[in-house]
Amino acid sequence: MAKPPALRVIENGSVIDGLGSPPRPADVVIDGERIVQVGGAVPECECERIDAQGLTVMPGLIDAHCHISFDEPSSNDELFFHRREGLAAIIAATNVRKLLCAGVTGFLDADSLFEVGVDLRDAIEAGITPGPRMATGGNALLTAAGGTAGRLIPDAGLIGYGKVVRTADEITAEVRRQIKLGVDWIKVHVTGLTPRQKRQGEAQAWSRAELELVVNVAHTLDIPVVGHCRGADSIRDAAQAGFDLILHATYMDEAALEAVVEASVPIVPTFTFQANLANYGDHVAAGPEIRAIFQKEIESSCEMLKRAYDAGVPLLCGTESGFSLTPYGDWHYRELEVFVRDLGLSPLQAIRAATSEAARAIGLDGQTGAVAEGRLADLILIDGNPADDVRVLGDRSRIKRVMIGGRDQCLDWPAPDRTDPPGWRVSTYGSRILRRSLLDSGSST
Repeated sequence: MAKPPALRVIENGSVIDGLGSPPRPADVVIDGERIVQVGGAVPECECERIDAQGLTVMPGLIDAHCHISFDEPSSNDELFFHRREGLAAIIAATNVRKLLCAGVTGFLDADSLFEVGVDLRDAIEAGITPGPRMATGGNALLTAAGGTAGRLIPDAGLIGYGKVVRTADEITAEVRRQIKLGVDWIKVHVTGLTPRQKRQGEAQAWSRAELELVVNVAHTLDIPVVGHCRGADSIRDAAQAGFDLILHATYMDEAALEAVVEASVPIVPTFTFQANLANYGDHVAAGPEIRAIFQKEIESSCEMLKRAYDAGVPLLCGTESGFSLTPYGDWHYRELEVFVRDLGLSPLQAIRAATSEAARAIGLDGQTGAVAEGRLADLILIDGNPADDVRVLGDRSRIKRVMIGGRDQCLDWPAPDRTDPPGWRVSTYGSRILRRSLLDSGSST
């Protein structure tokens, strides 16, 4: 890839800095891969000038919760038993380009099928395949009762994106193995679904001592730990055990809130999946009961999350892109909309959560995510003002330019009109059981 000109000037645009400041007219000067000036008189120089008249210049979106290797499954059955390692890597390398076209310049994939995330990240960094900046985990650490797939989780060994660990020795060995592989994060599925649970959210599947062990082993080797936590006790214990990032953090109680505020551990609520199912589930034949459950998770959690935010806990935007309800390239703006609509953040606060704050998830806090001197020039130029309405970020036709490290990314690539490889999806005969009563009632749907 050719190097960008030594100096580039983006002029005549309106700048949203990603740090919470209101939009302002300013020219942006880029030297190599970094921003060297925002506003003020541009020095006379030989440079490339980019006219941003009528456009907003802002940091690219950073999706702090994206499953790039999953390829949009509709069920755990499909995800666990209908994927192949080589194809997963090839298809992920294609899907990652959809993120670029949606204005995403960085993302965290905390757990990946067959641990292909490490190779994809390395291929992106080496310029072998185009994609946003990427941080990745390996297999999520599970117990036999953890995860969200119930009885599909084995008592030992690997399943899909997860590794079941049973003892302190297995936990230690697995954390060290993943770090040797080259992961950026260790992910723990702290909670999971059990058939007869009686609590809100999910059941905690790890003891406090086990969580502390993961943190101690990972931190000794300078690798952070992220936890999937849906339930008050799990949030409290993960925060007190020293986790560096918490996904979901729904159904907090006062003790959990106190713990996350004390630790100031960043939270990625990841409401996009729930919001899509609640708001648009009728388009995919989801029943009203399941839609109501996911809407309730948002409603039951927003007050505590907002209190945490007001107390200084960073909130990051993540979308759970990678499932059939959150396909790649379509919904990376959606968490900002939910933050504004349901959490009561201003558009500028939501943009900060999706840019400078979300840089924590890719290990580049203070290095990217802002239009500021010294930051990496990971920028998008968009036709519209997200400070008025963050939903303009969801219109890909408005995204006129994407830069990563000062380099223009190709947005002319069309998503291929693809089919699925044999066995890639779950095969079904239909969506209903063909009972005689259907014929007797004359129903054809």
